[in-house]
Amino acid sequence: MKLKEWPETERPREKLQQLGAAALSDAELIAILLGSGQKGVDVVSYSRQLLATFDGVGPLLCAPAEKLLKYHGIGPARVNQLQVVLELSRRYLQWQLKRGDGFTEPAMVKDYLTTQLRHQSREVFVVLLLDSQHRLLRYEEMFHGTINAAPVYPREVLKMVMQHNAAAVILAHNHPSGIAEPSQADQRVTERLKKALSLVDVALLDHFIIGSGDPVSFAERGLL
Repeated sequence: MKLKEWPETERPREKLQQLGAAALSDAELIAILLGSGQKGVDVVSYSRQLLATFDGVGPLLCAPAEKLLKYHGIGPARVNQLQVVLELSRRYLQWQLKRGDGFTEPAMVKDYLTTQLRHQSREVFVVLLLDSQHRLLRYEEMFHGTINAAPVYPREVLKMVMQHNAAAVILAHNHPSGIAEPSQADQRVTERLKKALSLVDVALLDHFIIGSGDPVSFAERGLL
């Protein structure tokens, strides 16, 4: 049965208009984004197959273009659509953090860092610069490394902090291997940066590690 032959209450666009976006499943939302399926496969079924192949909406949106293009029915235009959705999500979360709302909900900070770092194929060390009210001033990818290491230089972090007159800092980096557990090296770097920042009276609020599962917070682990 073609999508237009479905009962009106089951068609994604009609459900969106009647019930709002929150009432739709991931597959229905992706179906509206894509607009059409493939020959012999309606767009909702195609979207379900797509989500199953990529193991959910998060991995789908974070997938690199070369991986997406290998999937039947996805060309450059659809890759662009998916990348736009991810970038809009990043910008929305960043806007929330700049307003200060995000720091009333630590989960929002984790979501923002996850969208920024989980798709990276090499290790990236990030500094979030905050003002005196803990609103986001700047997101800065400061150091890049191989698949399992990124060199971190406290002097460069301090220089960035002073340049933007930051009052507090959150650190973050990803583990491309997928395991988010802090290593001894991670803990040593965190302690070095905490001591360096204290010399200029700047608070280190947290250090997040982004892996394949839930992000790990040093503050929540009692490691700061």
